[in-house]
Amino acid sequence: MLDRAHCEFHDGDIVIRPWRHSDVDALYAAARESIGTVGRWLPWCHENYARADSEAWIARCLAMWKAEEELAFAILADDGTRVLGGTGLNKFDRARRMANLGYWVRSSAQGRGIATQAVRLISAFGFEYGFAQFEIVAALDNIASRRVAEKSGAWFQRVEHGRVHLREQRLDAAIYLLTPAQNAA
Repeated sequence: MLDRAHCEFHDGDIVIRPWRHSDVDALYAAARESIGTVGRWLPWCHENYARADSEAWIARCLAMWKAEEELAFAILADDGTRVLGGTGLNKFDRARRMANLGYWVRSSAQGRGIATQAVRLISAFGFEYGFAQFEIVAALDNIASRRVAEKSGAWFQRVEHGRVHLREQRLDAAIYLLTPAQNAA
């Protein structure tokens, strides 16, 4: 089993580490603050988001981590006092040694390169963990997420019609691929 205690990574002014039960209130505050920005692209961040949603998410993250089916991390200020967002690896395809890589950053921390730093940290961890490549999927109109993918060294692969499901709509998505060679760039 993957030891969560040894999965804390620092880069500049951020740290990523697995979510903890003690993060519930900080996650709730970050999500509520970000409904107008993050909520535009991620269905879980909505007007009715409640503290119970944060509790359920963290419980799910802990269970999925234990089963090594998804690896979700909090993005925190380097001193560990403030949740800046989240990042994670999911939809594992172990035969192809591939997974999806996702990220979000709270409204007040956007535009500072935090997501790019987090992608570099989590992808380096993921490559060491044994993955050979990551797919980053962003709604076609989500320019900020697409820029993060590009700044992280991921290559644009294609547009996939209807790949993103958001509030009863199917949106076209830009698909990016990140490999170890790109991550080192």
